[in-house]
Amino acid sequence: MVGPSSQVSKILLCLLFLLLAFYIFMDIQLYIRIQNYPIERDYHTNTTNLLLNNAPGNGAGLGGSSSVSTTDMTTIKSLGYYEQHHWVSCDVNPLCHVTVKAVLLDHTNHYLFAPLASIFDNVVGISRSTLITANMISFFHVGVACLSGKMVSSDSLGYRRLGVVLFQFRTFLDDLDGHVARAKKHIHGERSEVGTSGYYIDGLCDGLGCIALLLGVFFYLKNNPPRRGYSQLPMSESILPEPVTRPKMKSMTPKVVKKVVSFTGQLLVSSTAWNRYIAVYQDMLERNDVTQTQFLRQNITFRSAWFLSVAWMWRIVNVHSLLHLVLLSIFCDKLWDFLKAIQYVGYVVLLIVICISEMHVLEAHNYIFNTISGNNTSF
Repeated sequence: MVGPSSQVSKILLCLLFLLLAFYIFMDIQLYIRIQNYPIERDYHTNTTNLLLNNAPGNGAGLGGSSSVSTTDMTTIKSLGYYEQHHWVSCDVNPLCHVTVKAVLLDHTNHYLFAPLASIFDNVVGISRSTLITANMISFFHVGVACLSGKMVSSDSLGYRRLGVVLFQFRTFLDDLDGHVARAKKHIHGERSEVGTSGYYIDGLCDGLGCIALLLGVFFYLKNNPPRRGYSQLPMSESILPEPVTRPKMKSMTPKVVKKVVSFTGQLLVSSTAWNRYIAVYQDMLERNDVTQTQFLRQNITFRSAWFLSVAWMWRIVNVHSLLHLVLLSIFCDKLWDFLKAIQYVGYVVLLIVICISEMHVLEAHNYIFNTISGNNTSF
């Protein structure tokens, strides 16, 4: 990163491996938490308590006449709550309030920036302030992204690395504005409030930030094109003491445009599909206007290996993960190599993940909402 024998390079490489090990450890803990404890899926209330209160013998059901077996209810009652078995406060514990969006969120945002945003808000009290709103934070991080893009376009590796740090700070602010918006509404856990003004403002600001970074990437590569090879000087110039080469003068701008546009397209496809599946899975797995049987099937689906596999794939290929990868390539001074490697492979991977997700959505919806009589609940 800063030289093969550099101590700084070795330290950064060790930190990267430690970070990856931490992500794997947290993924295992998340899987255990989902399998062994009830999942709170509502905005403000505990849906497990809601189910227990409406169990057979306790009054009306959750909107239908289907019953839950005694074995199922005994299992739910015996689980307890995750908060009762973990010493880390739920204010900063990313495993407490498990939601669809949290499971589909990338590792860095879920395990690092989200807890840091919560800690920062607890200390500073932004969500308790009437002067600062979530939208103000969103507009501010657009400015941070513009400054980051300017630094990324620099010829200096040091400035480009500073630009990477600034863009990651912008990502932290993106987590902070979401945390503040949810805290002001007393909403627990990660959720996308699709259709609200805050949802569209946040998406617009995120898009502007990505554009600023991509412009920085383009201008850096345009001004510092990758080496295309060299040609020997004419014989009359070979009298110099050492062989001298001169670069070929053919412009690399069209290839730079092609690589940057290709990566931009991948970001658009990833962002569109990822947000769609968050909205679809939220509606399918977190809705409460369901019968008791459908409620249990929602939980079975949420805990299934197939859904968790789909969610994990989106953790790897969602738009935030792609941005983390391009930032890492900038920091390591391997930007062109990364864009070249992902130019076509990225689309193939995204297409595979989208196809698998679509198959799972259809099967899960049919399993949860198809009644014995064959009628479908509206999706």
